[in-house]
Amino acid sequence: MATSDDGGFHGPSIEEFFPEVIFFAGTPFEINRIILIRFLAVLAIVLIFWIGTRRMKVVPGRFQSVVEMGLDFARVNIAEDLLGKKDGRRFLPLITTIFFMVLFMNITGIIPFLNIAGTSVIGVPLVLAVVAWFAFIYAGLKKHPGAFFKNALFPPGVPWPLYIIVTPIELVSTFVLRPITLTLRLLMNMVVGHLLLVLFFAATQFFFFTAGGFWSLFGVGTLAFGFVFTLFEILVAVLQAYVFALLTTVYIQLALAEEH
Repeated sequence: MATSDDGGFHGPSIEEFFPEVIFFAGTPFEINRIILIRFLAVLAIVLIFWIGTRRMKVVPGRFQSVVEMGLDFARVNIAEDLLGKKDGRRFLPLITTIFFMVLFMNITGIIPFLNIAGTSVIGVPLVLAVVAWFAFIYAGLKKHPGAFFKNALFPPGVPWPLYIIVTPIELVSTFVLRPITLTLRLLMNMVVGHLLLVLFFAATQFFFFTAGGFWSLFGVGTLAFGFVFTLFEILVAVLQAYVFALLTTVYIQLALAEEH
């Protein structure tokens, strides 16, 4: 990755996000490296929560405590804080699923031998954003079946001539841009994070094993930056999962607001 036949350095490229097919080539069920990583992330979620909850104890062990801590974080700090206990309980399965799915697929970006996030290709971020958008629409129509779209597109208190300007803006910002921004925010963070990590470690390999000599000192620097940025990428993975779940909950809260 770091060097070519002429011995020059070549950094990461966008082609890494479109790897070759591994299984079922030429069929609608083609599986490449990133799709395989997504499967592994989902399998990890199922196994961790199955093992952590299959034999619940009044006095939990360490593993059960960690699982309960994660579930309580999604329930208390996201769902119930914004929606209250009643509505928070209704939408908790969706919010919890989104949070942990994004988290596990983000964290694969720093796991050895995987080294790329399952959310670094648009498919998963887009699907989750569309699910969040449908949940927002469902919550609004369920709570205010006759007034949801009317009050969203024609805010009360606005002089009627201004609706010519306000309504198109509300349509785009509320019903179009929200899923797009949810998708792009997650996708771009994971893409940039992967490219930077590959750049640091590819440069380290180049300085140590190709350039050699005095240039090895630069390899020490790129290795240190790579290590620090790996820790930062863990923080970004958790933060992006939290932001995605939080914004989904905020949109549902806005749909349930009394003014609708």
